[in-house]
Amino acid sequence: MKPLFTVHAGEFLVGCEIEKRFPNVNLWLPAKDTGIDLLVSNKDNKKTISLQVKFSRDYLVTHLQDFRNSLRACGWWKATRQQLKTSRAQYWVFVLLGLARNIEFIIIKPDVLLNRLESIHGKTVDTFQSYLWVTQEGKCFETRGLNRSNQQLIADGAFKDDSRDFTAYLNNNWTPIKALNE
Repeated sequence: MKPLFTVHAGEFLVGCEIEKRFPNVNLWLPAKDTGIDLLVSNKDNKKTISLQVKFSRDYLVTHLQDFRNSLRACGWWKATRQQLKTSRAQYWVFVLLGLARNIEFIIIKPDVLLNRLESIHGKTVDTFQSYLWVTQEGKCFETRGLNRSNQQLIADGAFKDDSRDFTAYLNNNWTPIKALNE
């Protein structure tokens, strides 16, 4: 068993958000690393949802200063095909603490994430490098590999590419946990 307080920042932020939004659920921390960072159960502990949490610092501050007025936050994550295929977690939660102290949560099933990343980066990639950007208008895009003109279109709110649009998973995809709260 690990020491009691080994919760990393992303897990802490997700846990706080869940407790704030859903007062009728129970939140559990596994005693060992099994690929599940948080377990959420309904009040009587008969239904559960497992979460894998990934945290990123905000790269807007150091790498994307030209976009500060247009974007809320920009993060970088890495996941392997194998991690996504064999994930025991029902959902992956990408956490991004923005420059303005806003917290963004991208909540997605690992198989859906794998399919989305394959459609963007190809089916032969073993390790996916993913850049998720959140705009001031509340849109979320995967931007790895985009040229500067497409990045500017995202910042201007004019980018159109359904395969790269992750907005449906941004901050409002708490539905499975909401169901446990009732």
